[in-house]
Amino acid sequence: MSVSKEEISKTIIELEKSFNERWSAGDNRGYLDGFAEEVSYFDPILENVVVGRDKVVEWIDSIYSDPHIVRSEYLNPQVHVGDSGDFAVLGYNLKTFVLDEDGKEKQHRAWNATHGYRLIDGQWRIVHSNWAFSQTVTEKIAS
Repeated sequence: MSVSKEEISKTIIELEKSFNERWSAGDNRGYLDGFAEEVSYFDPILENVVVGRDKVVEWIDSIYSDPHIVRSEYLNPQVHVGDSGDFAVLGYNLKTFVLDEDGKEKQHRAWNATHGYRLIDGQWRIVHSNWAFSQTVTEKIAS
């Protein structure tokens, strides 16, 4: 592996932030263009996984509206890079903020995100995406 795991981790985090920044500014194509053909996608409002880039793009296009996010916090990013250097898993917490009716910042959503990235033809592509709402239950449960 010619690129270090630390460099790959930094690249993955920067790429993820760039996708989020585009999304927040009203351009969902950042994420959509980053998906691999064989991507699998978990959405917290769907019961089943969506498989395949075309189906994921169709789903996201059907629900996306410009969220007008003014700020995002990327918390606790963890990247695990495979020994071969062509696969990485990113997990992090994301808080997004919008402006309220008085122009003051308020938290919009809190997410737990996990993405599997694979190096395909020299580009990092998302092969698995899992979004979950943070703190959806208030009691400690295992299943």
